[in-house]
Parts: sequence; C-alpha cells; structure tokens
Amino acid sequence: MIGAAHAAAPARDAYAALGGNTDQSARDTTLRVISEVKRRSPSKGALAEIPEPATLAAEYAAGGASVISVLTEQRRFNGSLQDLDAVRQAVDIPVLRKDFTVDEYQIYEARAHGADLVLLIVAALDDATLRRFLALTEQLGMHALVETHTAEEIQRAVAAGAKIIGVNVRNLKTLDVDPATFAKLAPLLPREAVVIAESGVESTEQVAQYAAAGADAILVGEALVKHAAPRETVAEFIRAGTAAKPARGQDN
Repeated sequence: MIGAAHAAAPARDAYAALGGNTDQSARDTTLRVISEVKRRSPSKGALAEIPEPATLAAEYAAGGASVISVLTEQRRFNGSLQDLDAVRQAVDIPVLRKDFTVDEYQIYEARAHGADLVLLIVAALDDATLRRFLALTEQLGMHALVETHTAEEIQRAVAAGAKIIGVNVRNLKTLDVDPATFAKLAPLLPREAVVIAESGVESTEQVAQYAAAGADAILVGEALVKHAAPRETVAEFIRAGTAAKPARGQDN
C-alpha cells in the first residue's frame, strides 16, 4: 500500500480549490462547497441508497462543488473504498476520503485510491499523532481537513500546523447540532487557514449565516443526497454563501 501511495498520480491541490492562498489579498469571497456522498449517518439512519456514487459526484461537480467528500466507513455510514474509487474516476476536482483516521495505513490507503484530502478529527488524536499524520499527508502531496468542535481543539489544530480547519457544530456525545457554535468559534481561526463549516446545513439561509460568520466553505451531505436536484442545490448554496460573505479584511 505504501508503494501504491507513492506511485499514485499527483494529488490535486485541495487548499487552493477551497480558496486558500498564502497571499491574503488574493483570496476571493466565493463560498466553496464540499459535497458529500453519504448514504446514512449515526444520528439520522438511512439517508439515500446512492447506487451510483460516480453519477452523484458528477452532478455535484457540475453544480460547482470544489471538493467531493466520500464516506468510506462501512459500519456507521455504509461507505466503502469502492465508492472512493468510483468518484475518483468520475471527477477531476479534489476528493476527500472521509473516515475515522486512526492509523497511518489509512492515509497511505487514501492516497493509493486517489484521495487528495483526508479527515483528521482532533478529538480522536493526541497532539503527537495529529502532527505525525499532518506531516505524512504533506509528504504524500495531500492536505488534511482537520476537524474541531471546541476552542481548545482549534488551538491544538493551529499549533499542529493545520491549513484547512473544520468547525463541526455537531456535539460528538449527544449528536445534537447547534449552528450558533460556528459563529462563536470562527474568530479563533487564523486568517491564513481555510475555514470549513460542518453540519447543520439545511437551507440557503443557514449557508448564508455560516458564510457571514467567516466560513470559506461548507461541508454538506444530507441536504444534498435527500434532494431531487443536487446539482441545482449546490449552485444555490454557492450563490447564497457568496452573497453573504464579507470582503477580505472585513471578516471576523
């Protein structure tokens, strides 16, 4: 697997695709969307069958998605590496392998299967492991979406050198969602980071609220897989978020 990871085609630049730029003056105010291939969730159960993840991913890309997220965890989300393979072959934009990453092997595996981005959940990793995993993703030419839920976890993510930081407004213990959490935590994030709002995306109004509070992108699955027109919904979310985003220098 390690050899296959190193032999894989070069990873796409997810940081740039999500609007990241070390030159802050060059960053625009377009709201990016990470669209997710998601069949089920622990909190809601079955969401959609998705017999052809490649077709859904192509619809997302046509609607303007910047990244496609693919659940590969089987027990809780009914995902698979086969889904990742299918999506990778269907789109030219960056692909996120979304799973509970707890071992370096999973990162090599993700790269070997064509992923450009992996999920690292701060709550599941100690500081040394988080740094080691971030270093490995960089070594493989990838990026990591580093997921946080609290101010303390944001501090840990920043200290570890994360460039793409997600704020998940879902409580891991209760699974309850509180969208107001994002506005409270977003000001703690450094300006050079790409900031992702996760969970609670159900309407253009909520997208606009996240964008106004400082989100560079949103990660959304349920609202898309349950919608009859996912391409159009992605485009609507982009328009709503972009209209609400403040100009650089005026944001939080």
